[in-house]
Amino acid sequence: MKKLTLALMTLAFLMVGVQPSKACTSVIVSGRVTKDGRPLIYKNRDTRTLSNMTLVVQGPRYRYLGLVNAEDTTPVDVWGGHNEAGFAIVNTAAYNLNGNGGDTDGDGILIRKALGLCATLADFERLIDTVKKPMDVNSNFAVLDAQGGCAYYETGNYGFVKFDVNDTLVAPDGYLMRTNFGTTGNHKLDVGVERYQAITTFMKEACSEGHLDHDYLVTHIPRYMTHGLTKMNIYDFMPEKESDTTFFPFADYTVRYSTASVILVQGVKPGESPLNTVSWTIMGWPLTTVAMPLVLLPSGKLPAIVTNDGTGHSWLCEKALKLKSRAFSLKRGNTQDYCNIAVLFNKQGTGILQKLLPLEAEVMHRGEEALKEFRKDPKNAKAMESYYDWADAFIKEKYQVLFEEE
Repeated sequence: MKKLTLALMTLAFLMVGVQPSKACTSVIVSGRVTKDGRPLIYKNRDTRTLSNMTLVVQGPRYRYLGLVNAEDTTPVDVWGGHNEAGFAIVNTAAYNLNGNGGDTDGDGILIRKALGLCATLADFERLIDTVKKPMDVNSNFAVLDAQGGCAYYETGNYGFVKFDVNDTLVAPDGYLMRTNFGTTGNHKLDVGVERYQAITTFMKEACSEGHLDHDYLVTHIPRYMTHGLTKMNIYDFMPEKESDTTFFPFADYTVRYSTASVILVQGVKPGESPLNTVSWTIMGWPLTTVAMPLVLLPSGKLPAIVTNDGTGHSWLCEKALKLKSRAFSLKRGNTQDYCNIAVLFNKQGTGILQKLLPLEAEVMHRGEEALKEFRKDPKNAKAMESYYDWADAFIKEKYQVLFEEE
């Protein structure tokens, strides 16, 4: 029998019996501090709906690229994305803004409306002002536009408070973070404090090391393994080999069992075409999948593996979920609270994440090269369409070779 190591330590307090269904982590960065001058908004999406996909949708005014629940092909709710005017939006639920700590049903609907109607931050503010009250929302909405605007809107049922990341008094270091509470809310109802502590530490280190750029943030935030409260780094407990089954308490890290996808929207520099806005997307659980860039093309084409495969699901997301089940292999008890980290990373380098990182690096590199050509003329889709076709074939082949997937 395999030697079974249960790395509980003194972490019993990490186990959370009831967790919010929407427990995302977000970051916004001003273009004044990024390497290329483009603003960024980022989101780890945590949800009970673990199967996600990306769609291109024609809204009432603008066409947009949106992150949605699998099978929501209409869609009714959208959970992040950008439109052809260069407007982008993501959110994190903020459970302390309406005074009762309850969840709401309107956040995804408001994002859908905003992507279909808004071009600027001012448009978004007018939309909130005109929506029927109460709005049935409780979110930190992160928004950017093609004019360089980038801000959080702590939004409850009856209004919002704006936090402009371009304002040096509000964001002296050029970035802000949010998890599942608003800074203007009732702090007795705060949720996600441990993840807020973790992302604060991560961003401080990233800033001091000169890493406020899209490729570093989208590939490192969702794989950050230091707990905000305990300061314990899971990588420090890396098993010798994959067969050394090591179950580790897994709650309230920046990546969670409930993390279903990641989106980082990279805006544009002043004077640049709004069509150059990019949604860097990780479809599926971040430790078992890879990041790639997505843009709005005239044809509406996307990589086939991230969008509706004809069954209402994303091929890549489903493969990521299948690999994720190897890490959460317990069949009894609180199965989602214990992760077998040996199958993800080990000192022999045979873990799922370790195998995927070189693949991801190639996908990201090829994507950057295609974007260079696309940005010269966003109406010429040839480079990105070729990249999408290449990524579909390359990723499918590598998953089959690396993981013996049919």
